[in-house]
Amino acid sequence: MEWLTSIRTAIDYMEEHLKDNISAQDVADQVYISPFFLQKGFSLMTGYGIGEYIRNRRLYQAALDLKNTDDKVIDIAYAYCYETPESFTKAFSRFHGVTPSQVRDGAAVRTFLPLTVKLQVQGGNQINCKIKKMFQFKVIGFQKIFDNDTAYQEIPKFWDEICKKYAANVYAGNAPANPYEKAIVENCIGEYGVCIDDIGEGKFRYLVAGKYAGGEVPEGMVVYEFPMGDWAVFDCIGPIPEALQSLNTQIFNEWLPGNPDYELCGNASAEWYDCVNGEMTDKDYHSAIWIPVKKKDGNN
Repeated sequence: MEWLTSIRTAIDYMEEHLKDNISAQDVADQVYISPFFLQKGFSLMTGYGIGEYIRNRRLYQAALDLKNTDDKVIDIAYAYCYETPESFTKAFSRFHGVTPSQVRDGAAVRTFLPLTVKLQVQGGNQINCKIKKMFQFKVIGFQKIFDNDTAYQEIPKFWDEICKKYAANVYAGNAPANPYEKAIVENCIGEYGVCIDDIGEGKFRYLVAGKYAGGEVPEGMVVYEFPMGDWAVFDCIGPIPEALQSLNTQIFNEWLPGNPDYELCGNASAEWYDCVNGEMTDKDYHSAIWIPVKKKDGNN
């Protein structure tokens, strides 16, 4: 499904099911896109996570119900998927700045209307992308499971944790002192950040990884194999994380919506970091985003 059509279909589905207990997985199933890619792209295009959008729309519609009907607060709370009146009142007050009873008495509420997504063509910065056919390859790394809604904030902490716990000694130029440090050196762990969306329920696996060279896999580390296929490789020049975040926004706001030939596929992606040349804070630091793609129907 074309990217803009997918986002619009996702919004329509959420609007039709505001009173149903739906999740990001349910929305992704409607548009046949990995929940990770949909959540990421939706957030970059709209500024809202899928869960946040659903929650905000429910709270606005609940406010309209309070103003326009005589329904009890408890019934409105249950109608919009809140388990208790207390949890509804807490969320409602945080969002609107007033309580449900104050709205009944005429207090103003925060407006949150359905989103309309349009293609916006911008100029000035050309995206450097190459489509490459890659054979299957394996990565090895340290794994942690993240929630879609909090991953952007939590993943950098995971990198810091891995560096301090396992990599500080070898990064300082010392010989490996244990199997983990040996694996880091032999497989250049830290060259890739890998997202794997295969567990559902709004969660995904993330690996601080390197290309697997064979040999021992220390306890707690995992190996993942990417299948052969086409990849969109986006080169990035600039300090991390600002440069990669900006590129991510361009990919989902400009490259995907306007691309006549390729669309997303698969359930995993990778970020590549130059582990040899320069520092991540350098203005000319080289990194890249790798996304699996396939030709659109009719372009084969």
